[in-house]
Amino acid sequence: MSDAFLRNSFSPQEEARLSNLAAFDVHGLEGDNGLKAITDFASELCQVPIALVSIVEGHRQWFPVRTGLDATETPRETSFCAHTMRGWEIMVVPDATCDPRFSTNALVVGDPGIRFYAGAPLVSDDGVQIGALCVIDRKPREGLTAIQQQGLRVMADNIVGRLTQRRSQIRTSRELEEEAMRFRVLADAMPQMVWSTQPDGFHDYYNARWYEFTGMPVGSTDGEAWNGMFHPDDQERAWTAWRHSLETGDPYEIEYRLRNADGQYRWTLGRALPIRGKDGKVTRWFGTCTDIHDHKMTQAQREVIAQELSHRIKNIFSVVNGLISFSTRDRPELADAADDLRNRILALGRAHDFVRPHSDLSRPSSRPNSLSGMLTQLLAAYVERVTIEGEDITIDDHSATPLALSFHELGTNAAKYGALSVTDGTVVIRCSTEGDYTVLDWLERGGPIASAPSDAGFGSKLIELSVVRQMAGTIERCWDADGLNVRMKIPASAMLRRPRPIAVEQSAISG
Repeated sequence: MSDAFLRNSFSPQEEARLSNLAAFDVHGLEGDNGLKAITDFASELCQVPIALVSIVEGHRQWFPVRTGLDATETPRETSFCAHTMRGWEIMVVPDATCDPRFSTNALVVGDPGIRFYAGAPLVSDDGVQIGALCVIDRKPREGLTAIQQQGLRVMADNIVGRLTQRRSQIRTSRELEEEAMRFRVLADAMPQMVWSTQPDGFHDYYNARWYEFTGMPVGSTDGEAWNGMFHPDDQERAWTAWRHSLETGDPYEIEYRLRNADGQYRWTLGRALPIRGKDGKVTRWFGTCTDIHDHKMTQAQREVIAQELSHRIKNIFSVVNGLISFSTRDRPELADAADDLRNRILALGRAHDFVRPHSDLSRPSSRPNSLSGMLTQLLAAYVERVTIEGEDITIDDHSATPLALSFHELGTNAAKYGALSVTDGTVVIRCSTEGDYTVLDWLERGGPIASAPSDAGFGSKLIELSVVRQMAGTIERCWDADGLNVRMKIPASAMLRRPRPIAVEQSAISG
């Protein structure tokens, strides 16, 4: 091996070339049918017995495909193609015995007895010198015809294109493998169970936490086997929700009981979101399972306590009503006042039972945080003459009490003096939102001509106390020929308190 070759072999430039060459994974090209077809055609086109694809490596030139030659490699220092790849044009050697670069070359003085050589360089667009596509004859020739040279260039460009595409695919594959590895490391570090499915819902990935929680062997819950891990009473419900998500692309969310490694069923929150391609089609689903059993049990205990407290508060209302009746039975002059007080307490009781039912039997048919539902129950005596329009505002147990008192007073006054005191009178309650405020309009129609009272009675003061002082709202009254119009404007934050965050770990990708 020459000193010049050794110096070139271990130069920084050569080390960089060899590093870049490795990115093409050329050893996977051994016997490639597409490349073999190119060398066969090059041999026929140039009318020579030998055609090679030569890959120039550190200490050898290697022929992944060849026509007319048995050897698969030769030493680097004997390579004609190592010279060819350093240029951009076809290198032609008419007679190697007359060329001082090659006259003593072992491939010239020995087998295969090279005389004529023509090689098209294989150089990538980014300058990586790979080798050459060459044609060889054992007798001297003047050169190649124009059409032969053009054909050799076209075939060399085709080989470079194939190699570049191969490198790109290898890089993409490696990047995907690295990304998948990073995802697995991240998923295994998460406290939740993480899973993923193909677009049709076939489960093909679970993180380590899933197998740790369930105690199942790796791979045993792939496909549709996951549903067998659920409580029998939850399986059909879970299937229905999952099929709906697969058919529509809607996010998946459901609570079910999942069997753990000890054979116990624990409440779990399952969530999943679809990943979509540029065409909008689902390419994959990613989901998580979060153990919420302890929270669920605490919630159930709180519900039992809440129902017990609600039952006792209901009893207190009854006791207070009984005390009123007992205290006024010998005072007939207080009968009207006692009736009004009892009705107010009953209104409070109905409102409380609506938002905080003390049993399943007392649970309202409408949702318990519905203002429309509470007003419907509160004003049930006038159901055919009171219409509730607009939005169904959400309330809570804090806002229910002052609202119930206010609308009870309006209803009572309307029945005594306003629209509900006559046969054809009606009331419209209109609910709406304006920015951060809830607007409630009480509109009486068809009643006696309304006029402002000379002084505010107890009922008006009670409404003022409820709306303005308790709920930080405003109230406007207008008496006109059609009847009394009342507008209450209340901060939305006073209608419904913000819930405290649940202490359950959740992830951005849920399932």
